[in-house]
Amino acid sequence: MDTTTTDESSDPFDAIVDAPFDSALSERYLVYALSTITARSLPDLRDGLKPVHRRLLWAMRQLKLDPSQAFKKSARVVGDVIGKYHPHGDQSVYDAMVRLAQDFALRYPLVEGQGNFGNIDGDNAAAYRYTEARLTPTAIRLMAGLDEGTVDFIPTYNGEEEEPEIFPGLFPNLLANGASGIAVGMATNIPSHNVAEIVDATLELVDNPHVEHSRLMELFQGPDFPTGGVVVDSPETIAAAYETGRGSFRVRGRFRADEADKEEDREAGIERLGGGQYQLVISEIPYMVQKGKLIEQIAQLIADRKLPILEDVRDESDEHIRIVLVPKSRNVDPELLKESVYKLTDLETRFGLNLNVLDATRTPMVMGLKELLANWIASQIDILQRRSQHRLDKIAARLELVEGYIVAFLNLDRIIEIIRTEDEPKSVMMAEFNLTDRQAEAILNMRLRSLRKLEEMELRQERDDLLAERDELEKLLASPARQRTRLKRDLGQLRKEYAEDTPLGRRRTTIAEAAPTVEFSMDAMIEKEPVTVILSQRGWIRAAKGHVALDSDFKFKEGDGPAFALHAQTTDKLLIAADNGRFYTLGADKLPGARGFGEPIRTMVDIDADAQIVSVLVYRSKGQVLAASSAGKGFAAEMDELLAETRKGRQVMNVKAGVKLAVVREIAPEHDHVAVVGDNRKLVIFALEELPLLARGQGVALQRYRDGGLSDAVTLKLEDGLSWTMGGETGRTRTEKDMMLWKVARGAAGRLPPTGFPRDNKF
Repeated sequence: MDTTTTDESSDPFDAIVDAPFDSALSERYLVYALSTITARSLPDLRDGLKPVHRRLLWAMRQLKLDPSQAFKKSARVVGDVIGKYHPHGDQSVYDAMVRLAQDFALRYPLVEGQGNFGNIDGDNAAAYRYTEARLTPTAIRLMAGLDEGTVDFIPTYNGEEEEPEIFPGLFPNLLANGASGIAVGMATNIPSHNVAEIVDATLELVDNPHVEHSRLMELFQGPDFPTGGVVVDSPETIAAAYETGRGSFRVRGRFRADEADKEEDREAGIERLGGGQYQLVISEIPYMVQKGKLIEQIAQLIADRKLPILEDVRDESDEHIRIVLVPKSRNVDPELLKESVYKLTDLETRFGLNLNVLDATRTPMVMGLKELLANWIASQIDILQRRSQHRLDKIAARLELVEGYIVAFLNLDRIIEIIRTEDEPKSVMMAEFNLTDRQAEAILNMRLRSLRKLEEMELRQERDDLLAERDELEKLLASPARQRTRLKRDLGQLRKEYAEDTPLGRRRTTIAEAAPTVEFSMDAMIEKEPVTVILSQRGWIRAAKGHVALDSDFKFKEGDGPAFALHAQTTDKLLIAADNGRFYTLGADKLPGARGFGEPIRTMVDIDADAQIVSVLVYRSKGQVLAASSAGKGFAAEMDELLAETRKGRQVMNVKAGVKLAVVREIAPEHDHVAVVGDNRKLVIFALEELPLLARGQGVALQRYRDGGLSDAVTLKLEDGLSWTMGGETGRTRTEKDMMLWKVARGAAGRLPPTGFPRDNKF
């Protein structure tokens, strides 16, 4: 065809298909999603590998990089993988290979690296032209049986080569090394486990397919991370996660000081320095936490003064991790320091378990432990059957030849005569001795040196051996019970190689439920000092050092004056009550100093612009307060219930329109009665036990009014009576002992107070 002339009638736009955009997009996205799920991100249940890892190991096997052979450049491996099997970026393939070689990333590494393969600090590996690699014995175990017809081979992406669909080895790689990946709409996150424990649980399931999950967990225990650490959740929590295939558990670093003299100090990670001084040593960190990042986090806490009980952090690691924490003083409780570091850094992380895998039909499923092991056992039985059938086919082919050789030996002279005299010896031999084509061809191809007498005996022995082996294999294939027995025998052999007393098999992660945490609060880290808190009428707050006399002449801005002054400690929390019924919490250590006028309290907590502060109290654990509204309703409240976590505070008293929270007073432990005085100058006293204890509400009627409302309320000890300050310059205090005249039931109207009671109606 002449390319210079174009067909006028053919329009390139004719090839465009008119289809709704959403359906076209969803079709294409579905193809992409399925490809990501089944051919990239999720591991196969049978060998625990994703395609990139499988292709890497296969390419290394093709390069003959066995543990007994010399190392080869990583560039060779990466080149082969992306050239023949995995047409993706070289860096992504190399990164996958590096991870297979890192003993802090994989519990049982599948690649042995030589050169810089990165470290637990988070440093990257050297470029692939500098590093070398070969397979580990574990990888060889995982690929065992590839030449024995155990798995299907599929064409590579360009159809030039073949690659195995899965690896048939008996090594339980999925659980032993774990996997993590994010596909489309689903993810997987499987920790590593101890091979000996996986084998024990599998053997139990082979013996008893109806075994209880709890029994499996007794043998299986839980994760065994490459970096050790401690899983601090209860066995029940861990078992529940493995039953459903989803859950999470907390992983902590380990404090251990091998230099310590006493065993309990060694276990607690405490090194004594003399003079009562000590330091803590971290010897293991949680899985997937970079040591460099962790130390940065701890150093940042010290710099930001968020952990005042910690003086310094030092990295003294060599091939073993050793992070030293130096406390501020010898009085710091080691347990408090540990809990603080757990809470504020990645020394404690949460591992989310998600046992999402591709089953034998390449369908993604979240499986529980029992289902996972049952599927793996089924795949191994299938591989055993295929291996046996493959061997039977080989035996049949070999037996055919051996039978032919034996015929040749029995009739050697005649065979030689036929070969020497006949033009077509093959057909003559086949007809005379009833041989098959393969047998005749094999006899013709025999070497002269094979014709010695000894050979006949060896052939007969070989035939007998092959017949015996065929008989065994046929029995094996016919009997599921024999197949299970063979699987158990092979698993027992595997367990010996990875037993608890081998360096690779020893459990690294401890499963130990953490003791109840030391009550961790920042208060424990604040240095305790006395302060005097001053709040002005316009809401400016400050804290003077020391306990200054509360009637001192404090300076205020022009037009401002004193409202509240009280003594506290820097470790105290202040409860601030506003007349809209909200309570706010401020740490006394957070208050500005008293050199200036302080700062507006509204910059620290979100108090409404039209709300007035009615009270400032020091929080006391287990303490109680009396809260009363201007309408004469009130209740008692636990101080623990009044603490607010946020700037917005906590609504405690519900007030209607026109009603305000009027009184908030601390109830002394010895007080047994409540005194209430109204605007009408009537006084009632009733028993404290008549007051309900609420966390929130309007309260109950304390006093009845015809008009006006509540003026003041207070608690007292009845036998001590009521005291009030007299007016004038004398400053005398008057006490009225006998208050029985005013003692009535809660909610009464009351009667006029004793003579001399303050004119402002305040106690």
